[in-house]
Amino acid sequence: MAGPLTGIGGIKPAEIIRPAAAESSSGEFRSLLAGAIQRVEKFQTDASQSVDRYLSGDGEELHTAALATQRAELALDLFLQTRNKVVSAYQEIMRMQM
Repeated sequence: MAGPLTGIGGIKPAEIIRPAAAESSSGEFRSLLAGAIQRVEKFQTDASQSVDRYLSGDGEELHTAALATQRAELALDLFLQTRNKVVSAYQEIMRMQM
């Protein structure tokens, strides 16, 4: 029987969505959203720098650049799906009648 599946590292959903810093509860959602955006931007920047290093011949390997690009793409997809779910939940709440 096969053993349990293990991840290869990289993106963990909690890593992208976790709050940037502990703030008051009134700004908690804002800090959560800002932290998620910053992490997605960091993945994008890291991927861009990795591709630039590969293209300039600074010792970056092709698979490292490809993995960084895929990591950035997955982070963006996860962020967009999370955003879509939040917007959908908000719209559902606004349709409720009191």
